[in-house]
Amino acid sequence: MAEAGATLEVDGHRLAISHPDKVLFPGQGQTKWDLVTYYQAVAGPLLAAMGGRPVLLQRFPNGVGGPSFFQKRVPTTRPPWLQTVTVSTPNGTTSDALVAADLAHVLWAVNLACLGFHVWPYRASDPDHADELRIDLDPTPGVGLPMVKEAAREVRKVLEELGLLGLPKTTGNRGIHVYVRLEPRWSSYEVRSAAVALARELERRRPDLVTAAWWKEERGARVFVDFNQNAPHKTVFGAWSVRARPGAQVSTPFSWEELGSIEPDELTMATVPSRLAQLGDPWASMPAQSLEPLLAWHERDRAAGLADAPWPPVYPKMPGEPPRVAPSRARPPASQA
Repeated sequence: MAEAGATLEVDGHRLAISHPDKVLFPGQGQTKWDLVTYYQAVAGPLLAAMGGRPVLLQRFPNGVGGPSFFQKRVPTTRPPWLQTVTVSTPNGTTSDALVAADLAHVLWAVNLACLGFHVWPYRASDPDHADELRIDLDPTPGVGLPMVKEAAREVRKVLEELGLLGLPKTTGNRGIHVYVRLEPRWSSYEVRSAAVALARELERRRPDLVTAAWWKEERGARVFVDFNQNAPHKTVFGAWSVRARPGAQVSTPFSWEELGSIEPDELTMATVPSRLAQLGDPWASMPAQSLEPLLAWHERDRAAGLADAPWPPVYPKMPGEPPRVAPSRARPPASQA
């Protein structure tokens, strides 16, 4: 392969890969071309998971270990066939984001040294309806993988009680995500409300294991269910995407039967393609489902007097939201001052 560049024919487009021999993962010696080859190997399930969705690019021009930056706006110098869609931030700023329309779009981003993709929860053709509930099980300091797995079991149990199917994936790092594919009928605000209700229910049932506390000082050594990953305009690291870690770990879907034995650090750019060829796509039969059972829990909690959970600081103040200040910094009521 010429060190200066290579050319691919992908999805009817001629795609140039510049400097294919550039090392992106120094610890493994894996190159940009290795990354291209990886995404070709997982193209089917990758596009089933994020095809047609806007994606946020995290670029590593000098590979893992070097500086990186997030890029929401697609460069103005781009192929005429590249699909984009207008996305916005919580403050209303808009930009043209890449749509993962097909493998050619994915590899175009890989050529820019984008390792993995942060994915919006809706399709570019229907931005008003989020069609995924993303349950992010985030280990706090002192929490190991066994506790995260136990929290995932609790999530599965609660969802099944409601007649819902959630399917897990590794995050490529320390946590686990459970995805519930939805009928495209609800806004991101409603999906977040459902996520808050689920997090609170999990905390009620397993307060020793799970927390819905937004403020870190209140979490303790428990698994945090990060409901705000479902807030409008939020992206989540995508299934089958490669993390910027020395081992090139992959955010890998797996079956519930594997939960006890899964070792996220072993699921890498080098090992996942053969695993996929052997086991197939664990998310292949993920159905579109109703959010109504979880929204009923949300209404139950509001009727019981529970306020909304805090939003991230980049969002405007929301109706029904409690004071956006950590409890240790909150001023006491005037009567107690």
